[in-house]
Amino acid sequence: MSDRRFDASQAARLDDPARLAWLPPQEVVDALSIRAGDAIADIGAGTGYFTLPLAQAVGAHGKVHAVDSQAEMLEHLRKKLNGQGTAIIQLIHAEADTTTLPEASCDLVFLANVWHEFPDRRQVLRESRRILKPGGRIAILDWRPDVEREAGPPLDHRLSEEDAAAALGAEGFQQIADSHAGKYSWLVEATLEGR
Repeated sequence: MSDRRFDASQAARLDDPARLAWLPPQEVVDALSIRAGDAIADIGAGTGYFTLPLAQAVGAHGKVHAVDSQAEMLEHLRKKLNGQGTAIIQLIHAEADTTTLPEASCDLVFLANVWHEFPDRRQVLRESRRILKPGGRIAILDWRPDVEREAGPPLDHRLSEEDAAAALGAEGFQQIADSHAGKYSWLVEATLEGR
């Protein structure tokens, strides 16, 4: 386990209502231009902070694969679901670089607040390429290194959006765009052109 990985024993912090003020999930979901029926891999889904609004965005004919390496996180999400939305949301206990999802099965790979945790970001991007459909998109949301927030990782663990964009470009992603999200985060989006 990476020393940068969020500690599952602190899972309640992920659902702190104060988080809604500085990182509104709907603002991020709206920025992703999701279409009804999309299949999304929410990698590092945690307790479902983004999984649930993503599921609303894809609608009854879509799918959200909530992938997390920590079974405790998925158990928190399972309790939230309480049997609801299970046709749309699939919980997957797996690492980001080996999701177990089928090849070319996703329209969007979404990585929220986990980019800085990965010891091998290149392999995570290769796995993302594998599971994305041609023309599929990837979106990486993470903590800005130029603003400190006590709830986030230490500044020396944070990476810039320029670093993420360069890594995406090196792995063949195109149409890379970045923006700020909420008060303390950046969002980088890119497209997988053909194969």
